[in-house]
Amino acid sequence: MLSLYTYFRSSAAFRVRIALEWKGLAYRSIPVHLLRDGGTQHTPEYAARNPQRLIPALDVDGRTVTQSLAILEYLEETHPQPPLLPPDALGRARVRALCAAIACDIHPLNNLRVLRYLSSTLGIDEPQRDAWYRHWIETGFDAIERLLQRDRPTGPYCHGETPTLADCCLIPQVFNANRYRIPLDSYPTIGAIHDTCLRLEAFQRAAPQAQPDAE
Repeated sequence: MLSLYTYFRSSAAFRVRIALEWKGLAYRSIPVHLLRDGGTQHTPEYAARNPQRLIPALDVDGRTVTQSLAILEYLEETHPQPPLLPPDALGRARVRALCAAIACDIHPLNNLRVLRYLSSTLGIDEPQRDAWYRHWIETGFDAIERLLQRDRPTGPYCHGETPTLADCCLIPQVFNANRYRIPLDSYPTIGAIHDTCLRLEAFQRAAPQAQPDAE
């Protein structure tokens, strides 16, 4: 069985949980608490599994796959049905670009370790830190909303009539935006896709509040 090292509120782990649930794959959740006792991702045991000390990590028959986008691609290659990538090359490129806009451009700037560095090392106070967080989500969402409105392949989901890897990335980022009370009024397409996805059982089962380690 697959084992996912996860944290209920990690958006990167949330992406992978959506894909696992959508594909109907059995997996064992192994919680790694990112805050308790200084963060259990820093224990020697976990650091030996993932030297980056980041979540998620997927154990596959004793071998570890790290980085959420790499895990998503691995799941798509090894379990192609139901698909999370379109059949055409241009469609796949578009979906991967949307994934990168979220996972590479928005999320790293708002990662927990970045926020901790801003506070503990640079002395940024909480209102300034929160403004940083909101700025990068809003900057990213401004661009993604324009892309989704502009491109013909956008449907009920980011690309077409069924979820793709782009939706796996977008929904956790909306969850983060909601945590920081960023209104979605300026992003009607993102908001509509979010609402459509959350009507699906796979997304509901993957949601932070549905996880065994949810607080």
